[in-house]
Amino acid sequence: MNIRTQPTALVTGASSGMGKSIAKRLIADGYLVYVAARSIDRMADLEKLGAIALRMDISSDEDIVATVAAITARSGGVDVLVNNAGYGLYGPVEEIPLDEARYQFEVNVFGTARLTQLLMPAMRARSKGTIVNITSMGGKIYTVLGAWYHATKHALEGWSDSLRLEAEPFGIRVVVVEPGLIETGFGAAAAQGLLERSANGPYAKMAQSVAASMDRSYGKGMGTDPEVIADVVSKAVRSARPKTRYAAGKYARLMIGVRKWFGDRAFDRLIRSQM
Repeated sequence: MNIRTQPTALVTGASSGMGKSIAKRLIADGYLVYVAARSIDRMADLEKLGAIALRMDISSDEDIVATVAAITARSGGVDVLVNNAGYGLYGPVEEIPLDEARYQFEVNVFGTARLTQLLMPAMRARSKGTIVNITSMGGKIYTVLGAWYHATKHALEGWSDSLRLEAEPFGIRVVVVEPGLIETGFGAAAAQGLLERSANGPYAKMAQSVAASMDRSYGKGMGTDPEVIADVVSKAVRSARPKTRYAAGKYARLMIGVRKWFGDRAFDRLIRSQM
């Protein structure tokens, strides 16, 4: 029998960016924090702060099961699950192989779902727990050449809403965090993949324009520090009645608002103007 006095949390995708910042904040808040990512070495700084690092590929069911088993054996489960792992697949729908699109869903949706399934029973048994799903403003809007990425984030939004209704009677809260433009490696990785795939061919001009826009936007001090998202997660977790959604970071509320209130054509023009 596991007797825990310290609250516990698991943060996925904790080797960099928002995941690392969220993990640091939860450690500071007094949690025993498990951190998971494919690279153990890139979480060494978190281990020095007291985190327990676990190697996990979110697309591997074997890794997910092993991670949950390790956490259960030591702590009996977690009080907080932060589903942060993910990446952005950009390119024309016509040119992206469906195997790549399926992998995007494996990482951004199905891995999250599987991990959540395995950790919920312990939360339900204790009649408490908080699941924080990091989606994106991209779960409410769309951009050029981002069809598969946006599809996963839109899916995660709807999945989270249904999960919230299912989990609430058992004392489990489900919170969605929708980051805007955050200073992480997201843009560079997405742009690189886009150019490798579509720098030539019928979509070349469009791909080069989108990649240039990403290059201008990310990693140049134009976005919001990941610590802002960490603050939001900390606030949601500590709240007795958290909001169902938190939009935070540069452009998040603005872009979601424009999309909601001005309609498709106006939003199309706005997106085109940024290219």
